[in-house]
Amino acid sequence: MSTEHTSKQFDAELEALRARVLQMGGLVEEQIKLAVDALVTGDHDRCVAIEANDHRVNGMEVAIDEDCSTIIARRQPAAGDLRMIMTVVKTITDLERIGDEAAKIARVARVIGASDRLMQPRFTEIKRMAILATEMLRKALDAFARLDVTASAEVVRQDQHVDEEFRGVIRQLITFMMEDPRTISASIEILFIAKAIERIGDHAKNISEYVIYMVKGKDVRHVSVEEIEREIGN
Repeated sequence: MSTEHTSKQFDAELEALRARVLQMGGLVEEQIKLAVDALVTGDHDRCVAIEANDHRVNGMEVAIDEDCSTIIARRQPAAGDLRMIMTVVKTITDLERIGDEAAKIARVARVIGASDRLMQPRFTEIKRMAILATEMLRKALDAFARLDVTASAEVVRQDQHVDEEFRGVIRQLITFMMEDPRTISASIEILFIAKAIERIGDHAKNISEYVIYMVKGKDVRHVSVEEIEREIGN
């Protein structure tokens, strides 16, 4: 009975860890949406709130990381349980960095909103990139919750679309700057934001790769999408 009770308690601890990762992911996803909305609307107060909220994201990362260390020390997990805890540790690191990118978007948005330039940039392409990256994050977190390696592979493939959008934004900004030097300052600011969104996509891709590692026990970092799809098919 004692062994069974300990096992159930351990399972409950692992499930609580997973739930807190998803809670942190939800907060980070909301940060991205608010940052892009603040950029488009020029809402200064929202920008400040997003930057302040980044401390909550950081605090969640520290707390979950400490709990993972405690569980490893007390329970000495092996095999799948250990992979799950390692996946949690890596995932919260990427979520914290996504939060940093959202705060970066908010900071640049505040600068753009405070400027009185005659030529304000358009955000159509940025919004499209942000939608793609946010969708990747949502799907990666869902794959984490359901241990879905197929959905994880789809996220990895989606990252290529975000990268293509980013290259398109760069080409467009270069054209603007060449045609009218007055757009240089605004274009550089937009480039910072586009890069932040591209990095959000990279972090979502990382989370999906961790899920495949957790389920399959296979490290698929730095391999092609095709190799990943073959791996999950086995």
